[in-house]
Amino acid sequence: MQGNQGGILKTMLRLSLSVVLACMLAGCMGSSRFGSPREATPTLSAPIGTVTEQPLDLPPTADAPASALAPSDGTTVALLLPLGASGNTGAVASALRNAGELALSEYKGAKIRLVIKDDMGTPEGARSAARSALAEGAQVVLGPLLAPSVKAAGDVARAANKPMIAFSTDQSVGGRGVYLLSFLPDNDVDQIIGFAASKGKTSFAAMIPEGAYGNVVAAAFQEACARRGLRVATLERYNASNADQAAKAIAAVTVPVDALFVPENGDGAATAGAALQAAGIETKKWQLLGTSAWDDPRLIKTQAFQGGWFASPDRTGFAAFAKRYQAKYGEEPPRLASLSYDAVFLVNALMNQYGPQAFSEATLHNTDGMIGTDGLFRFKAGGGTERPLTISQISSGATTVIQTAKQSF
Repeated sequence: MQGNQGGILKTMLRLSLSVVLACMLAGCMGSSRFGSPREATPTLSAPIGTVTEQPLDLPPTADAPASALAPSDGTTVALLLPLGASGNTGAVASALRNAGELALSEYKGAKIRLVIKDDMGTPEGARSAARSALAEGAQVVLGPLLAPSVKAAGDVARAANKPMIAFSTDQSVGGRGVYLLSFLPDNDVDQIIGFAASKGKTSFAAMIPEGAYGNVVAAAFQEACARRGLRVATLERYNASNADQAAKAIAAVTVPVDALFVPENGDGAATAGAALQAAGIETKKWQLLGTSAWDDPRLIKTQAFQGGWFASPDRTGFAAFAKRYQAKYGEEPPRLASLSYDAVFLVNALMNQYGPQAFSEATLHNTDGMIGTDGLFRFKAGGGTERPLTISQISSGATTVIQTAKQSF
């Protein structure tokens, strides 16, 4: 009986979230163009261009800026963001704050009190912000954004036995009460390799940028191929100065290759594309494959990537969210803004559905998944997020969806 009740509750939660969000996304509110789904973690973002500067590890100020949003008698939920960080990190943080506030304003009958804390973009700042939020009675922590800050604040939240829903793409900082509501590179890789295999591709080459993001993607690529019994003919790493050498090494492979994985983004598209063409690699013969980093107008217009397939979150929900965001704040949101929106919306929905059990491990480990701005998702036991993705093809400088995202797990 208990198992049946759990299944019923999971179904009810999913229906509750999907009905409310579907109404908002489909007609109750709008659409707009958006950029590629990149996160602002400096440990993973170098090849994808969202945040390239490493924030200085400075001690936080004693009184980090904070704000609280009504209802004043609701369950306290903290949102930790690097609002005081410089450059693009701070700009993304401001958008995440705006998106969280937008979610709270759009959720009818909100049951949470949202407290926003500036973690300064540093581990020490994140620890201080988390301690301050918990001292104010926070029952769940949303954020931080940067991987080192997630690790630091996560230690504080775990010690207090409070869950954290963070926005980093560094899967190593998730787990044991820290859930990553983000766009994880290994999810992209697994789904594009799986799609290619379903289309008869059996022998793969890879040309992967150097750096932390590339390390994660390279490991995920090898694992995805090995699990499916696919051959990895060669895997070459490169940077801006030696892309030609990597492409030549791939062109010189003597075993048959029918797919080439190049997880590049708009920043490096011209360099990688020129290297592929100079090496004589026929991208019409070898099926090019990519991740959601390809969802960038610069790469989509690069000649070498025409005909390529890539995996990415469905655009529909974000387009509606972006239109509402722009109407309220006067500018288009960065792609990551939907993460904060979904996190705030989710905790409200959980409170409405489960009350005191809203943030329990059993509730957060809902295997049926939940519907958010970017479609279906669920938290994995290790702290990561699983998202069914769409598969798109680039052609004539535009993209066409060739496989829609699954609607259930």
